[in-house]
Amino acid sequence: MPPEPKVEVRRSHRRRRTVSAYREGDRTVILVPARFTPAEEERWVAKMLERLAARDRRRRPSEATLLDRAIDLSGRYLDGRAEPVSVRWVDNQNTRWGSCTPADGSIRLSRRLIGLPEWVVDYVLVHELAHLIVPGHGADFWELVNNYPKAERARGYLEGIAAAARMNGTK
Repeated sequence: MPPEPKVEVRRSHRRRRTVSAYREGDRTVILVPARFTPAEEERWVAKMLERLAARDRRRRPSEATLLDRAIDLSGRYLDGRAEPVSVRWVDNQNTRWGSCTPADGSIRLSRRLIGLPEWVVDYVLVHELAHLIVPGHGADFWELVNNYPKAERARGYLEGIAAAARMNGTK
């Protein structure tokens, strides 16, 4: 059973109606108006924890969800020609966003993608799915990848992240 999340409630006299929450390290911080009763605070803490959990589920899809997404993307943008067998998150990709093994239909995505917009993760999935069909980065490959409508935008997004990491001295 996972440990109970650490929750810190911060009351503010300036805050009138709004409640917000965010993650700070290993704890969740929930900001509430100072006028809240203990019952209101308890209700809002539960509500905000559920909202954050739902956001986390969207941003950190399970491997089964990733496989379903990959199959859907193959159908929509590659005429179903790419047939992934597995899609999983990996920790050992610090210079690549993803990789695949066409021989066994496996796709691996860098955990650095977790939390990025879904359309960016989908682009990386389409890129790896295209490799299941065309191994290299030739014109045929890019023609497949560019079937994804946000391909150019996602490439720019990922290039920006990579450039920022280089500027900060990280990989």
